[in-house]
Amino acid sequence: MEPEQTKRQLIRNGVFLFLLGLLSGAVVPALTNPRMGLSAHLGGVMSGAFLIVVGLAWGEIKLSAPRKKILIWLFLYASYAGWLAQLLAAAFGTSRSMPMAGAGFRGTPWQENVVDFMAISFSLTITMASLLALWGLRDAHIKEQG
Repeated sequence: MEPEQTKRQLIRNGVFLFLLGLLSGAVVPALTNPRMGLSAHLGGVMSGAFLIVVGLAWGEIKLSAPRKKILIWLFLYASYAGWLAQLLAAAFGTSRSMPMAGAGFRGTPWQENVVDFMAISFSLTITMASLLALWGLRDAHIKEQG
């Protein structure tokens, strides 16, 4: 994928996730756990803005084409998974993965497991993406090998 096309893809997904975050805010009162719903609203808005920033900085990340492709998918997955984990936790009323915002609530075992998977995979994926992006933003005079 061309750099300009990738930049637009990241920005477009960022704006879309920003919109999902805004829409999440509209349904907060209807969720089982409104406090977690507010977290989902803020998480979606922040993740959307973050994807927009990544898109704008895309040309500064110096990695091989295969690593850039991995980085795109890591950022996209993490951004949506983080928002979805919080939204599902709010809808289901789960608390195991997010005990502070979920205090006083408890989902069924399968609901807790789904949210756990989403939250853990988000945490691992955003960490990997951030480290890889940081590697790609190192001093420009260092050339990427492979």
